[in-house]
Amino acid sequence: MKFSHIADVHIGSWRDPKMKVLGEEAFIKSIDLSIQEKVDFVLIAGDLFNTAIPGIDQIKTVIKKIKQLKNNNIPVYYIAGSHDYSPSGKTMLDIIEEAGLGINVTKGKIDEDGKLQLQFTTDKKTGAKITGLIGRRGMLEKQYYEQLDTKSLEQEEGFKIFMFHTSIDELKPEELKEMESNPITFLPKNFDYYAGGHVHIVTEPGEKTVDGLQNAEYEKFSQLAKQGYKYVIYPGPTFPANFGELEKLGTGGFYIYNEGKLERKPLKIKETINKKITFKEKTPDEAEEIIKEELKQINPENKIILLRIEGTLTIGTTSQIKIKEIIDKLYKDGAYYVMKNTTKIQSKEFEEITTTGANNEEIETKIIKENIDQITHNFKNEQQIITELMKILAEEKNEGEKQTDYEERIQKNTEQTIKNQEKK
Repeated sequence: MKFSHIADVHIGSWRDPKMKVLGEEAFIKSIDLSIQEKVDFVLIAGDLFNTAIPGIDQIKTVIKKIKQLKNNNIPVYYIAGSHDYSPSGKTMLDIIEEAGLGINVTKGKIDEDGKLQLQFTTDKKTGAKITGLIGRRGMLEKQYYEQLDTKSLEQEEGFKIFMFHTSIDELKPEELKEMESNPITFLPKNFDYYAGGHVHIVTEPGEKTVDGLQNAEYEKFSQLAKQGYKYVIYPGPTFPANFGELEKLGTGGFYIYNEGKLERKPLKIKETINKKITFKEKTPDEAEEIIKEELKQINPENKIILLRIEGTLTIGTTSQIKIKEIIDKLYKDGAYYVMKNTTKIQSKEFEEITTTGANNEEIETKIIKENIDQITHNFKNEQQIITELMKILAEEKNEGEKQTDYEERIQKNTEQTIKNQEKK
């Protein structure tokens, strides 16, 4: 048995037209490679589109490639993700199924005991039995897992695949620790393969070697297998969705499962160059010269350039460094696309003005104390709520977290904090 496991395509996610094209090209390449590898079927574990109602051009791209699979007698089985799921029920994925181009494997009913009974979709060629659950924004899919009748699924005989679009505690990396997730026990046991999506990470079972990291990964997956969870896999996005993902992953990809063996297929569309430039106690002009000299070492032609610039300025501010001119020069030299991150450039002059030896937390506390009790409010502790809200609003977007999910998380935490501090 041989199949492709694709997830988090997010067709249409990038706002910039040039990057949006690369996302589509990555999906096209994943389908072309699947056909070339002569897989028996293709799994798409959610977020094929970036929205439930995508643009016409995006629909045409997807339909054309899925039709190509059908013409090669390669079925497509999918679930809806948090982006292409629609509470109204109107989603492009339904049209794909109605047109006979793919099968949504999330099918079932609620029994008289309130349990969710999922049905299996059987692949005609291989006999593989496939089922799964959709993903929803804000981890609302959790209620489906809580209702799920796992016993009937676990007792089913044959080669079984469970598709899911949610975050799993045991596989969540440290940098995503704040992301809401479910324990592995939410998934039914005794499946041969768990096709995951939603979290933009690449899980690699690895091999039992002396290499520390690889050995740790092997042990982690071995423990899951002993609990009844074999091959719980996230393939990562087919194309990175933001600066952080491009920096960490470099490229997108997907997995091919072939008779018990996994092979990741990278989808290299454009070469990405990560350039980290640091300086210490320089003027804006001096910092600018350092950046220019560092960039002379790279050939930007037809590449995605990621600039992460960090350092301290003795005078002035970041805006006095002519970064736009530097970026324009990279484009003039043929760069395909340039992204920058300058959040860690600090001004020593500004710090000396605003601080008197105290750290940021002490300064914030002092300013808050000096300005409280100036307005009428209905909170238990004005200083505490201000401090808590400042911490929430200072939170950064998690790696792999979509902008909409990030905004929803900040809003949810803000509303909860205000609610907790209101006087009854």
